[in-house]
Amino acid sequence: MNVTINGSPHELPRGATVAQAVQRLTGVTSGVAVAVNDEVVSRGAWDSTPLTEADRVEVLTAVQGG
Repeated sequence: MNVTINGSPHELPRGATVAQAVQRLTGVTSGVAVAVNDEVVSRGAWDSTPLTEADRVEVLTAVQGG
């Protein structure tokens, strides 16, 4: 299935979860926030939240700096 992750098209297997989308983009899970179709998905729900065709996923990572 085709989804958009951070503005770029990605092909994921049918039934892929938010956790799999995050793994596709980055191996980091701490300091990461995810929204699917403009709805925030809590970290505890990543493994149980399936994606569907044409979903828009935004993966945001915290950055420290000064």
